[in-house]
Amino acid sequence: MKSRNWCVLLLPAFLLISSASAQNRIETGFLDRTVEIGSAIYRYQVYLPDSYTPSQRWPVILFLHGAGERGSDGHVQTQVGLGSAIRLNSSRYPAIVVFPQAPKESLWVGVPAHAAMAALEKTRKEFQTDPDRIYLTGLSMGGNGSWYLAYRYPAIFAAVAPICGWVTPFNQWVRNVETVVPPDSGAPLAALARRLKGTPIWIFHGEEDGAVPVDQSRQAAEALSSAGGAVQYTELPGVGHNSWDAAYGSARFAAWLLTQKR
Repeated sequence: MKSRNWCVLLLPAFLLISSASAQNRIETGFLDRTVEIGSAIYRYQVYLPDSYTPSQRWPVILFLHGAGERGSDGHVQTQVGLGSAIRLNSSRYPAIVVFPQAPKESLWVGVPAHAAMAALEKTRKEFQTDPDRIYLTGLSMGGNGSWYLAYRYPAIFAAVAPICGWVTPFNQWVRNVETVVPPDSGAPLAALARRLKGTPIWIFHGEEDGAVPVDQSRQAAEALSSAGGAVQYTELPGVGHNSWDAAYGSARFAAWLLTQKR
């Protein structure tokens, strides 16, 4: 009888402990989030590694998608580029990753760019993050956005990785929109190099890119190198527009990115 009584007494305590553990369990993976800019709601996702714990500071990566992932569903931007690389090999990216989404018919300039930064800031407040290990990367349209945000926030990012992006307008689609370097700043590439020469940068581009001319990345790399910048440039022989799978799938790149500190 005594043994049974002890079991009866212990059972409620065990249930209370189990309930508390369930409540304190941290949800990880790709998490839905929103941020409000003016009267507009922008959906984004935050990737939280399985190993996340608030007892330590975590690096943060802001990822900007390409034109094909624009919209308002809040999910498709995780299906191409860095999100795909994480799903294939999450151990390479022990970091918090922010995936904003730009609206249809927009670029990563102006309000969408501000929304991306707002999503980053909200993530920094929600989770335990390392202010000295905040990184910026993007592909194609997001590569252009990476240059745009890096130019405007050079003190925030510990490293930047523009992939098959552009700095100067090269066709009608990207003309008549806000440029990476404001028009009153002088020659764009020289101004970019002056502004970012202290930021570690790794540029990727496919040699046979038919969507964004490879010269865009070649010239940016040359300008940064001439200014004494900490720049690496990887041109992928025989590769077209999709240079992002090779870049984000590279263990060397992931290791480089996450070892940079502001």
